[in-house]
Amino acid sequence: MGRRRSETTEDDDTGDLRYRAPALEKGLDIIELLAASPRPMAPKQISEQLDKSVSELFRMLQVLENRGYVEIAENQSGYEVTNKLFALGMARGISKNLLDHAVPVMRSLTENVLQACHLVVSADDQTVVIGQMDAPAIPSFHIRVGFRQGIVETASGTVLYAFQRPKIRDAWRAALQPTVSEQDWEAFEDLADRARAKGYLVAKSQYAESITDISCPVFTDRGLIAAITIPYIKSRLSVSIDVCADSLREAASSLSSALGAVEPLVGAKDSW
Repeated sequence: MGRRRSETTEDDDTGDLRYRAPALEKGLDIIELLAASPRPMAPKQISEQLDKSVSELFRMLQVLENRGYVEIAENQSGYEVTNKLFALGMARGISKNLLDHAVPVMRSLTENVLQACHLVVSADDQTVVIGQMDAPAIPSFHIRVGFRQGIVETASGTVLYAFQRPKIRDAWRAALQPTVSEQDWEAFEDLADRARAKGYLVAKSQYAESITDISCPVFTDRGLIAAITIPYIKSRLSVSIDVCADSLREAASSLSSALGAVEPLVGAKDSW
């Protein structure tokens, strides 16, 4: 039997796939479009961006919604991606191992300092929250798992940049520096230098004036893997920032040891 041209193509010098799956490609196009959008998108907007008719995409959106990959936003303004793909990725390999070890450490930390904390990794030019623990029994600043921000915009991102091996840090610099102003980059580098000198970072949050971010690196035997960050909020029950920072360093060191890191978290070392 001859094969249908709509489903298969010959290999060429550009390395294009030999086989095509139009329906699957439409679904992936929708997911990638919504993931890149800063706000929910209505079906008409999706159809215009993908140059497809609304009716052509309607059933695809319904299937993606039924399978939990997209959902209607709370304000009913359109579709947005869920954390399902993120959760699937985190359920395997080193990410699962990291979370398995991090959860009890984070729980103990929040109980000791009565502050929330979250675990952050890098993805391209962004930070991604992969684990979160609220403070027990008192209000604290909650950041949902899956939340993303630019690396240059966060204390976690600064720490992830600061403690990379030199060659990796140079590559990050080449990719990130053109995306911000010269003044913002100088401030970012200054914070990174401070973090490397102390082994952790304390800095005013760019998200809210009432929050001071305290962030510390986490290592494996292969190097930097994540950052643990406390969005510190002062209250009548709060320990001091210094005590909070010491507790965070102990937690990060404990987690790093559990993940196979062999060097102590003291100051800045290019050998990581």
